[in-house]
Amino acid sequence: MIDVTLIGYGAIAQSLLRRLAGNVGLRVGHVVVRPERLAATQAALGDGAQAVDTVPADARLVLECAGHEALVEHVLPALARGVECAVLSVGALSEPGLAEQLEASAQAGATQVHLLAGAIGGIDAIAAARLGGLTAVTYTGRKPPGSWGLSNEELGSKPLEALANGASVAIILEASARQAAARFPKNANVAATVALAGLGLDATRVRLLADPAVSENIHEIHAVGAFGELRIEMRGKPLADNPKTSALTVLSALRFLHNRAAALTI
Repeated sequence: MIDVTLIGYGAIAQSLLRRLAGNVGLRVGHVVVRPERLAATQAALGDGAQAVDTVPADARLVLECAGHEALVEHVLPALARGVECAVLSVGALSEPGLAEQLEASAQAGATQVHLLAGAIGGIDAIAAARLGGLTAVTYTGRKPPGSWGLSNEELGSKPLEALANGASVAIILEASARQAAARFPKNANVAATVALAGLGLDATRVRLLADPAVSENIHEIHAVGAFGELRIEMRGKPLADNPKTSALTVLSALRFLHNRAAALTI
């Protein structure tokens, strides 16, 4: 039996808890939340797990699903004392130096930190191609204009004018993955994951598009290198409990946990 500590008790953590119920090889023993949320979280958990405000001293496997602050407050110190950790909030690593801090803490604790693929596929292929000559990677995020959640001032007039004048697609941003994450932090996870798997945050190109012809969020990856060429398009469905979260994000975390308990993994 593998005991798992979850950081966070939002839609992702709650979905994971439901999906792991009855699993013979995995159990969630602790859920880390802010001190002011301890009582409410424990009431929701019942007898199935213990709500705590810090990673327990005897934790062996931690899964973060709470955001940037949790990486600094909980994941870094857990790694430093030898606790293996998996991270879903990969977009936070676009902050300069944070990825290096995670790596250094894992080295200090003689353990590992795993960056999970989350809402995007093809990460294994990009990471493999990087080892044999990866030349260029571009990530394109395509959404309906209203889904960017920005005011006219934040979005800028040029894309809106382009759409008003009959353009089929308006380019919101063309930049590096690091710049895109800084400008659009709520949309950073996929771009940062693609970048960290391949050429890095500064060498990976990102295009963000407002497309009135689509009704869903579309992720596109184009990679070129000595291996050949890769093109991926994904149209993810949202998590039922939280439309802002991809259902595949939960399944990505679930796959990681299943692989820790399974005799045969892929």
